[in-house]
Amino acid sequence: MNKTFLIFILTIVSLTQLTAQMESPYFNLCSFEGSVESAATKVKNALHEKSFKVIGEYSVGGNENLYVICYTRNDLEEIALSFADRGSLAATLKVGVKKNGNSVTVSMINPMYLFYAYFIDGIEEHENTLKEISDQAINAIKSVGNSLEAFGGELEKKKLQKYHYKVMMPYFKDAEKLNTFSSFEEGLKTTQGNLSEELGQTKKVYELVYADKEVAVFGVALLNEKDGESHFLPIIGEDHLAAMPYEIILQGNEATILPGRYRIALHWPELTMGTFMKIMSTPGDIKKTLKGLTE
Repeated sequence: MNKTFLIFILTIVSLTQLTAQMESPYFNLCSFEGSVESAATKVKNALHEKSFKVIGEYSVGGNENLYVICYTRNDLEEIALSFADRGSLAATLKVGVKKNGNSVTVSMINPMYLFYAYFIDGIEEHENTLKEISDQAINAIKSVGNSLEAFGGELEKKKLQKYHYKVMMPYFKDAEKLNTFSSFEEGLKTTQGNLSEELGQTKKVYELVYADKEVAVFGVALLNEKDGESHFLPIIGEDHLAAMPYEIILQGNEATILPGRYRIALHWPELTMGTFMKIMSTPGDIKKTLKGLTE
C-alpha cells in the first residue's frame, strides 16, 4: 500500500474517532462529608434554582444509604410528549446520593444519554433544546460540588439510537405489554389504586399524568427483598442507582414497560454476560411485579 495513501486513511480514521459523539450514562458530580439528607437538600435546592421540579424521591431498596431524586421540567415534558413511542419515559431525570462511610457521593444520569436512547425518530428537531436542558441540569447539580466525571461506559449517539445489548436482545421499541384496558381512565384508576395499596411490595415514587394526551408514567420502587432492588443492585452495581426507579407507561388503553434485558443493559452498558446471568430471573421478576399493578 502506498505510504501516502496509508497516512491518509489513518488520518481519516483518527478524525472520525475524534468527532464521534460519545456519551456516558452517568456523571459523578461530587463527593464530600455529610449525610444523605443534607446532600439531597442541596441537590433539590440547586434543581429548583434552574426551574426543574422534583417529582419524587426515595431510599432505593429501602436502604437509607442509597437515595434517588427524580425531577423534570415543563419544556422537557412537552418535548417528551411529542414522541409517540413512549417518549414520556425520558421526561424524568434522576440524581443518586450514595453514602460510603463518612462521605456522600452525588451522581446523575446523563440526560443526553437517555434522550438519544429514548427519543429515536425525530430527535434532530429538538436536539439543541435538549442539549440546553441537559447542560442546565448538569450545571445545577455540579453547583453542589466542584467536579464532573463521566462513568459507566461510553456509547456513540448512533449506537444509543438503536441500542441493544447483544444479538437477539430487545431494542427500545420492543416494549412489553402489561395489560390492555377498556379506556385510559380505567388503566389510570387501576394502576393508581394498586400503587396506593403498595401491591407486590412496591411504592409509587412519582407519577406524571397527561390526561388530555392519554399518557401517564409511574416510577415504581421495587421493595421485595427476594427479587427487588435490594437483591439485584448489589450484584450489578449500586453506583448506578440513578437508574432507578423502574417505570410503567400507560398510553391510551395499554400499559407497557421497557423489557428488563433492554433497560438494565442500557443503564449498565459495561455489564458482563457473566454478571448478567447472575440476575437472569430479574427481568421476568420485574415484569411480573409491575404487571400485578395493572390488574
